Amino acid sequence: MTEEYQELSQKRPALKTEIVAGVTTFLTMAYIIFVNPSILSLDGIAPPGIAVMNKQALVGATCIAAGVATLIVGIVARAPIAMAPGMGLNAFFASLLLSGRMNWQTALGAVFLSGLFFLVLTLLGLRKRLVEAIPPSLISAIAVGIGLFITFMGLVKLGIVVGDEFTLVKAGPLNGTILIGLFGLLVMIVFEMLKTSGGLVAGILAATALAAAFGKVEMPEKYFAMDLNLQAVAFKLDILGAFKWGFVGSIFTLMFIDLFDSIGTLVGCCHQANMVDDKGRIRGLDRLLGIDAVATMIGAVLGTSTTTAYIESAAGIEQGGRTGVTSIVTGLLFLTAVLFVPLVGVVPAYATAPALIMVGLFMMREVKKIDFGNLQEAFPAFVIMVMIALSYSISTGLAFGFISFTVIKIVSGRFREIRGAMWVIALLSVLFLALDQLPGAIDYLKDALGFEIHKAPLFEGGIE
Repeated sequence: MTEEYQELSQKRPALKTEIVAGVTTFLTMAYIIFVNPSILSLDGIAPPGIAVMNKQALVGATCIAAGVATLIVGIVARAPIAMAPGMGLNAFFASLLLSGRMNWQTALGAVFLSGLFFLVLTLLGLRKRLVEAIPPSLISAIAVGIGLFITFMGLVKLGIVVGDEFTLVKAGPLNGTILIGLFGLLVMIVFEMLKTSGGLVAGILAATALAAAFGKVEMPEKYFAMDLNLQAVAFKLDILGAFKWGFVGSIFTLMFIDLFDSIGTLVGCCHQANMVDDKGRIRGLDRLLGIDAVATMIGAVLGTSTTTAYIESAAGIEQGGRTGVTSIVTGLLFLTAVLFVPLVGVVPAYATAPALIMVGLFMMREVKKIDFGNLQEAFPAFVIMVMIALSYSISTGLAFGFISFTVIKIVSGRFREIRGAMWVIALLSVLFLALDQLPGAIDYLKDALGFEIHKAPLFEGGIE
């Protein structure tokens, strides 16, 4: 580890590149500092009678969980991968609270248990086998699908793509903030054309400066936040309360979502960072998966939802991040952000959106590695690419793709080409997609059989 950093210090340009990459990753995912607390606190949507989490305390928990987990990645795994409370996972956490089946302390206990089970699977080597069983064509498809997903996220954040009642999405009206964002995008493109590093950061800062010049940025009343208190959410998890049969489905749902999200992110980012050996296997994958599980447990103790690898890491990787220094810089910035939350909030979403669009462009390069002349490889890859982007979910896209790959191999009589671990992945994919249908299936059975299933008291975890 020390040798790696001594080598970087002797190569100052490389060290500078890693620092710029770390800053880039932080800027592209800093939104989680504000979005995660808003979701977990049920801000504006909490029904009467449901105890909610303290939003200010969640800000601190989010920063510290992201900072600590990312630092561990940098120091232990030496990889340019950032971690933070996962989007989608925090939404599922919120849905548990809104359903009334769990209070937030029990939900944190469920998150801790899902991380613990994941750690056991990792130590047994099962998660690593699952990742390494994915065919190369699907690995490339995952990168492309994530690229499309990130691009769509960037277009939405920028305001170029908006929702529509009839066509689902459409082009948004051109306005001042979009033009400012496009200016930042142009800066990034110029930097890339000139083969100059730091283009994504330069574009973000240029767009933010232009927004401030036109009065589009509201400067904070104070630049330091010294009043953040974690006590309202930290160490409040109820692990024993989550140890009930009625909560098993929720715990496994958390595991499935994290499993596919982390697989997609790590596969896509690690291949982009050239962290693979001659056989195409990710170097240090077991450590990354172990850290992912431990990070979830740490996050639950601090008071936040599942902490996992972030796809925005691709932004830093594209800027040249290749070592743990990138993650260390990102992690330190998250910890520092606890004190500078108001200042971080000055950077508008439309200033960071162009960076996501550019990263999507870069990740599309993997499409050339997919053999579209072989339908058995091309169709599952196509499903993954399309479903990740259009379902707005990495885990859902992977599940559909893995299932289609297995089905096509079986139908074509080439099921012997399916590795043992891939059968497990296919089964997990079916279970993952089926979990969403379980409530509806239970209601259907109740109606079909003509009887009512006993409804347990609130927070007891019975079937409702």
